[in-house]
Amino acid sequence: MAASILCGAAAFGMYYPMGYLFLIAFYLIYALILFFAKDGVRDWITKYSTPSITESMQAKKPYIEKTREFFGLLIISAALALNYFVSGGI
Repeated sequence: MAASILCGAAAFGMYYPMGYLFLIAFYLIYALILFFAKDGVRDWITKYSTPSITESMQAKKPYIEKTREFFGLLIISAALALNYFVSGGI
């Protein structure tokens, strides 16, 4: 929810660089946890040989939900990083 609020605020010209950095760090740490978790992204790559995670919207296999969540966290981190750089936060 916080990421969507900050992205919405950026659309109206209100930038919060420290908020972007905090959320990026939080999301990337959580993404790392999901990467190394049991039946996480690493297992999807090594143990399951990267089958499609877009077959259906139902997560019938144990690795699907964690892998989708991982990529979602990367996407929102990239959006927040873009907002950070546009705001002149460097």
